[in-house]
Amino acid sequence: MNGEDHEFFGYMLSGLQRAQLLFVHLIVLISIAGCSTGPKKRFFIDGEEMAWSEMNVAQRKHHMEQVVLPIAGSVFQSWRPGEYDEIGCTLCHGAGAASEDFRMPTVHLPRLSGELFLGREFRDYPETTGLKLDRLVPEMAAALGKDEFSLITRRGFGCYSCHLGPEGPMFGN
Repeated sequence: MNGEDHEFFGYMLSGLQRAQLLFVHLIVLISIAGCSTGPKKRFFIDGEEMAWSEMNVAQRKHHMEQVVLPIAGSVFQSWRPGEYDEIGCTLCHGAGAASEDFRMPTVHLPRLSGELFLGREFRDYPETTGLKLDRLVPEMAAALGKDEFSLITRRGFGCYSCHLGPEGPMFGN
């Protein structure tokens, strides 16, 4: 450290110290960006504004039928035209829908590999995996008033909100 740096040590940082401080600030900002502090999306149900978490079972069913299912249908129909012309609750919930077991994630859907960045899914089904990450996940998150999954916080709506991992539920789902 030269005399000038030493003289202003209390007021100025060395180049390395500035870089370290900048790096710490960057990590903090990325972490904060991954956390949603804003209000969750709210919906009008029976003329009342509410979040998904505030809805009762009947209101959630209505929202699923009127909002979520048409969006999911649009995504699946664009993926495989003709195959998903008629869709219903069983598309995602499987046989559980008949007994009103709507818990997710479900064994009805294929298990995901659990590999980082869905490596196996992208190798085996690149078009399907890309479509679901680019369209289905963000549109379903918005339709449910949830934040999208963040690798930083490991929270939010993502693939493992519906699919099980190799050993079962992942990321608190």
